[in-house]
Amino acid sequence: MTNPSTLHFDWALLPAGWGRDVRVTQDGGRIAAIETGVPADGAGERHAVGLPGLGNGHSHAFQRAMAGLTEWKDVAAASFWSWRDTLYRFLGAFDPGDVEAVTAQAYVEMLETGYTRVGEFHYLHHDANGREYADIGEMAARVATAAADTGIALTLLPVFYAHAGFGGTPPTAGQRRFVCSLGQYERLLAACEAATARLPDAVLGVAPHSLRAVDESELRVLERLRPRDPLHLHIAEQTQEVEDCVAWSGQRPVEWLLDRFPVDARWSLIHATHVTPIELARVVRSRAAVGLCPITEANLGDGVFPAAELLDSGGSFSVGSDSNVTIDAAGELRLLEYGQRLIRRARNVLATPGGHSTGRAVFERAQAGGAQSLGVPAAGLYVGGSADLVSLDAGAGPFVAKRPDQWLDHWIFAARRPSIDCVWRAGRKLVRGGRHVQAETIARRYREVLTRLVAKLD
Repeated sequence: MTNPSTLHFDWALLPAGWGRDVRVTQDGGRIAAIETGVPADGAGERHAVGLPGLGNGHSHAFQRAMAGLTEWKDVAAASFWSWRDTLYRFLGAFDPGDVEAVTAQAYVEMLETGYTRVGEFHYLHHDANGREYADIGEMAARVATAAADTGIALTLLPVFYAHAGFGGTPPTAGQRRFVCSLGQYERLLAACEAATARLPDAVLGVAPHSLRAVDESELRVLERLRPRDPLHLHIAEQTQEVEDCVAWSGQRPVEWLLDRFPVDARWSLIHATHVTPIELARVVRSRAAVGLCPITEANLGDGVFPAAELLDSGGSFSVGSDSNVTIDAAGELRLLEYGQRLIRRARNVLATPGGHSTGRAVFERAQAGGAQSLGVPAAGLYVGGSADLVSLDAGAGPFVAKRPDQWLDHWIFAARRPSIDCVWRAGRKLVRGGRHVQAETIARRYREVLTRLVAKLD
């Protein structure tokens, strides 16, 4: 037997729109009932504004340890590629315990900012010399442990990586920790299945790293391995990547992929920053989601994806924290909109005409695309769904909403400090007063690991 519990919200964002005086009953981690127009009666907890949790569509959790350590210019033309060289030096120092500690810290911060599920694009598989651990899934198991310890829902996306560049260029020494053969990768997938089996509603997908890291024959094998589960792929993130693909094949990356593979709604094209209008139209027709990571894309100088054109065409997107240089769900949504404003020199670009809220538009679209990308049956708060909820702190600033959509607009565009009050994941209250219940313990371990890692980098 389970013990049902209730939450009452003055306002809650439901699939059909805002509900007033909403009582949510959860039982066994699922939503058992949603009632609207029900006055608070003192039973259960009461909050002002309730939202569904957001999916983080793309994360490399271990990179959180690099945050703030790459913001210097040691070459004339600093770029993604010079940043990657630093990454390769840094990741050589990680052991499995370090990965677990850093991942747990990243997941705590994700929950505190309103993410309740993460797509972990996991590619750090082997030891510092490129050798398998006794359990090839050792690192993946540490990711799963971090998810269990923090309570975040996990969509694990183990990465296949075989080459350094288009045309099967041999991998470099800096890539030895993530290079696999197809045989190794199938064993890795089996280990990942065992590691995630103990997590409630975990999802396991497949992640060919990029077209430069897998060849066509390998990608054909990979896309058939788990044909009902998510498939994520980096693509067209950098202009050099596009130019190299054209030099190799005569085609741009997205064009090359769509000409050869049955891309559909289970695919997530991560970044896809540099797409032509024709490529974008084909992506929309395929029903694939585009995985956008605005903060990382800005930090690395990638460029700005044509999100307005995607939404105007009915396309789907998720948002993700990628390199985790900053973990901030509202910040990703804000920068997504602001990037479009800067390109178009206009305001409220991603909202639909007719007086609609920009905050609600980007939140709901990211929520729906995140569910699709991360293998979740449906987005939002609904009976039978996981009890993943977020409450906003109505007292986070001198602000009063005239319409409920303005709570979202304030959170995303105007709040001076974090507005997340509480977060429930599968009915468990993991964040109280803006802080994860295990924040101090996890942060203490993280600081110890980070001190040692930074010392090794010097």
